[in-house]
Amino acid sequence: MNIALGPSWLDPDHLINTYGLWGVLLIVFAESGLLIGFFLPGDSLLFTTGLLVASGTLHQPLAVVAALIAVAAVAGEQVGYLFGRKVGPSLFRRPESRLFKMENIEKAHAFFEHHGPKAIVMACFVPVVRTFTPIVAGVSRMHYRTFLTFNLIGGTMWGAGVTLLGYWLGQIQVVRDNIEAMLVLVVLVSVVPLAIEYLRSRGKAKKAPAAATARAAADPADGPAELLAPTPRGGRHRAQKR
Repeated sequence: MNIALGPSWLDPDHLINTYGLWGVLLIVFAESGLLIGFFLPGDSLLFTTGLLVASGTLHQPLAVVAALIAVAAVAGEQVGYLFGRKVGPSLFRRPESRLFKMENIEKAHAFFEHHGPKAIVMACFVPVVRTFTPIVAGVSRMHYRTFLTFNLIGGTMWGAGVTLLGYWLGQIQVVRDNIEAMLVLVVLVSVVPLAIEYLRSRGKAKKAPAAATARAAADPADGPAELLAPTPRGGRHRAQKR
């Protein structure tokens, strides 16, 4: 198969053909919890792996491939959690760089705060958030047993699940005849959550100034207006400033 979806180091087919199953496991491990792994092609890589197993290009049993990928995903999240727990709040004071963006941590933190422990499972299916959520869970001192439970569920569902999906669809002739289109579709589906979050953030940013203006209009700042105080006995009205 020749699948060109960008630079060769981001092309799932090239990565698998060059580095084999061990390369897949290393990438899954890095993308699941290491700061440097957020840009790696996790979803499309797993889907392609399933397709290659189905076509016989990758000569390993499906059960072994799916199990090893699930282990790599869980292990990566474990490292991310332990890193976040050890580094703690200093992570949020880390200077920006090309690889480290504070906004990625903040998005994962908001996702984690909104969904609670189940965010560990849900984040596995959201690119970028998938990488940073285990780190945020560690920073937040989430109970380890709780994290481990959801980590095992999420890592297995994502790692083995997407691989099995690729294998299952690889049995269908129309899919095998349009593999590049299927991979493009997988990539598009994987970025839908990010697109929704981006649009939601932009909507909130646009509404914030309007809301502030409305509040200011409803409750104007104290100005120089004068109110008449009650008339004292034997005197005239005296103006009193608010």
